[in-house]
Amino acid sequence: MKLSKDKRVKAEIERLCRLLAEVPETKKAIVDGLIQMAADQRARLDDLQDDLDEHGYTEMFQQGKDNPPYERKRPTADLYTTICTSYQKTIKQLTDLLPKDSQRKAEDDGFDTFLIRDPQ
Repeated sequence: MKLSKDKRVKAEIERLCRLLAEVPETKKAIVDGLIQMAADQRARLDDLQDDLDEHGYTEMFQQGKDNPPYERKRPTADLYTTICTSYQKTIKQLTDLLPKDSQRKAEDDGFDTFLIRDPQ
């Protein structure tokens, strides 16, 4: 069973607070509001994604009785895209508030050391 939105938001707030614990005290007031916003956006995105998985990104739409139906993007898909963009910006703002020395480097995926082997 899926948790309520409030419980999912609370869990996300706790997760983000742990990840952003190293934010300087002078920036905590900014962080608190952004964390609240990001947690709410994340819960909404999860709900919208469930809807899109169940009903798809498109639907048949008819503009009046005399016009033939046509396929169009569902408003939920547009809303998902809008909130996703906002969420990404919010997370970027949060990570930018971390001290530079505590921002974790991306794990080495081996790409830089990948060698193209001679097929002979």
